[in-house]
Amino acid sequence: MSDEIADQSLECPVNITIEIIAGKWKPSILCELRHGARRFNDLKRDIAGISDKVLSAHLRELEADGIVSRREFYEGAVLATEYAFTDYGRTWIPVLDALAEWGLQHANEAFIARLRRGRRARE
Repeated sequence: MSDEIADQSLECPVNITIEIIAGKWKPSILCELRHGARRFNDLKRDIAGISDKVLSAHLRELEADGIVSRREFYEGAVLATEYAFTDYGRTWIPVLDALAEWGLQHANEAFIARLRRGRRARE
C-alpha cells in the first residue's frame, strides 16, 4: 500500500475500498466474477465496450491485489485462461451486493440529480 493510500485510509477507510475497485471497468469485472469463474473472452463479450488491453490490465491489477486468480489450461490444443475470485476476493461479494442494493434503491434520485446538474450547466 502506498503512503498516500495509507494516509487517506487513516482519515477514511472507504478510500482503501475505492482505490481497489477504482476504474471504469473493475466493478463490472467483479460483478461478472460473482457468478463464478469466467474465461477472458466471456468477460470481454459480456462487458460491452471494454477493450482487450483494458480488460487485461484490470485483471492483472486484481490478480496482483489477491482478489482474482488466473488459471491457464489446455482445452484440446488451445490454451484457455480462466479468472475467478480467490478466497480473499470472495470477501468482496457482500461489498458488491451492498453497492448494488444502494444503486437499485437510489438510481432514480441519482439520475434525476444528474439531469438537473446537466440542465443547469446548459442554462
